[in-house]
Amino acid sequence: MEENLEPIKEENNKLSDKNNRSNSEEVKDTKSAKNINLTENTDKSQNSSTPEVDIQNEIAIPAKTISKPKKELPIEKKPFQEFINIHLIPSLIQEINQRGLEVNNINLENTNRPIAGDKCWVINCEIKETCSFWLSFEKEDISSSKSISLSKPTQKPSIIESFLIDEKRITLKLIISRVMQRLNGQKLIGVN
Repeated sequence: MEENLEPIKEENNKLSDKNNRSNSEEVKDTKSAKNINLTENTDKSQNSSTPEVDIQNEIAIPAKTISKPKKELPIEKKPFQEFINIHLIPSLIQEINQRGLEVNNINLENTNRPIAGDKCWVINCEIKETCSFWLSFEKEDISSSKSISLSKPTQKPSIIESFLIDEKRITLKLIISRVMQRLNGQKLIGVN
């Protein structure tokens, strides 16, 4: 019976040796695939002997592209009409209401500026039993030249004043605070 087992044992040993060789060859191949070659830089124009590192067959991992969340545009950079109708006018109404006053009418029109008569964008605001003001923009741009005119109820404006001429950066809060400052300065919305 042992005689019958001898050829089988020899065959098993051969197969085992063959598998061991191929496994060790695979390990050698993967080690050589990550072999780092150092060579001297012998370029005569460069007098340095900095070794160059050559990494071969590295597995390339694709870089993850992380998309940055898009910053929302500041409201002052939005289109003129959107800024005025969606942000400025509601904020003006809210500020006036907080002072215990009521806005009868407020709108934006491309019309003639009071007194001067030139065509521009004008916000006309009528505050109930208090005053009216006209905030004018020369162009469809909040950074363009601006003026303001004020009047008591049932009167027409008599003076045009420049508005925010020295400011480099025009913001929503700045426009609102300066309008309220002008109205307060004329004692139209309360006592100084």
